[in-house]
Amino acid sequence: MPMTSNRPYLVRACYEWIVDNHCIPYILVDASQQAVSVPSHYVKNGQIVLNISPSAVKMLDINNEAIVCEGRFGGKVATLFVPMAALMALYAKENGQGMVFSTGQPQQEQWPGSRHESARLSAKPPRAGKSSKP
Repeated sequence: MPMTSNRPYLVRACYEWIVDNHCIPYILVDASQQAVSVPSHYVKNGQIVLNISPSAVKMLDINNEAIVCEGRFGGKVATLFVPMAALMALYAKENGQGMVFSTGQPQQEQWPGSRHESARLSAKPPRAGKSSKP
């Protein structure tokens, strides 16, 4: 059965971890991606770095589709919209710890055997009273 992307869940967890450790969360955004809404005069080489700490933005919403918030640029309020597909990284300003993402449509990792029920059920537990050691 297809599952939704795990990227937004990882982003929310990483954001919380960074903030809980009293660090400033920064995001690196591919500003050339469709539907990205950021102040274009701050974009360099098709990318922008944004501080999304609680003190830097208002109404932060990290939902399953995008990161949405309001920020100030040159004293003017701007609504930011960053689709999950455009998020390149989320990291702590102080030490660079965080996560890097591939850009484009997030894809789910498929583990070997995950598509076949029989593959998951093929291993049999040892019989009672018998050792599983050779």
